Amino acid sequence: MSRYKALSAELDPCARQLVERLRQLKDHGELTMRHLAAKTGYSAKSWERYLGGASLPPREAVEALARVTGADPVPLIALHEIAADTWGSGRARTATAEPRPTTQKQEPITLIGPTTPHATTPHATRLHATTPRVTTSPTTAPAAGRFPHIHIALTTGVVALAVALLAALLLMLRLDEDITPAAVAAPPSTTAASPSPSYACRISRIDGRWSAGINQGRNDEIVYGATGADVAEAQCLLRRAGISPGGIDGMFGPLTLRAVKTFQQREGLVVDGMLGPRSWKALRG
Repeated sequence: MSRYKALSAELDPCARQLVERLRQLKDHGELTMRHLAAKTGYSAKSWERYLGGASLPPREAVEALARVTGADPVPLIALHEIAADTWGSGRARTATAEPRPTTQKQEPITLIGPTTPHATTPHATRLHATTPRVTTSPTTAPAAGRFPHIHIALTTGVVALAVALLAALLLMLRLDEDITPAAVAAPPSTTAASPSPSYACRISRIDGRWSAGINQGRNDEIVYGATGADVAEAQCLLRRAGISPGGIDGMFGPLTLRAVKTFQQREGLVVDGMLGPRSWKALRG
């Protein structure tokens, strides 16, 4: 089973369930990223992003994986539609706004004490005293005074507007990012539509050696990940030996690798999963 990186905690639960289901299908089918690219038309790097939770796979990619693995596409498509509606919502951050402090202004006023205009004594004086008078700005007076609920409503509205704008921006960026991989991955789909090479096993005995009639009797060394006629020849000979390598598709994948190791163990050879001269000699009998 493949080892995957842990999915981000910010990933929406519906999107997480979709990614985990796609991972299970890939592992159950024993497919590599290279096999997925060859069989679905989407590049290996695109599948790395889809299975890593970095971007939402297109619906066509989900249908292609279901077709390759023989899974029912209906539940996957339903799950994909839900994930598409909620994808990226867990990444939005709540914006906070600080209430604007109430500004106070002190203005000195002059209080003139009582005077005695008709006083004749030399002690008659005019008293001057200054005391601070607190005034509030018109914008904050209602919130701090008679109408505190207006200030709360305004603050809540500003916060909600900021959150909505931020969520819309993140959604636009996410949609743009998801559209770009789909557009890039679209051209390979034309290549995938072309028929892949088909091989037919024509087992025969030539000069005391078994042959499938595919690679003109070559015994070149092949390893895991190889493709072509040599792999198809080996697959035919493994099937003749009673060990199933999967399909005769010319791809040295997990099933073929397991078949090679089983054959090497049965014949007393070094079990390294590589078809070298000794393994070819044992296959050809």
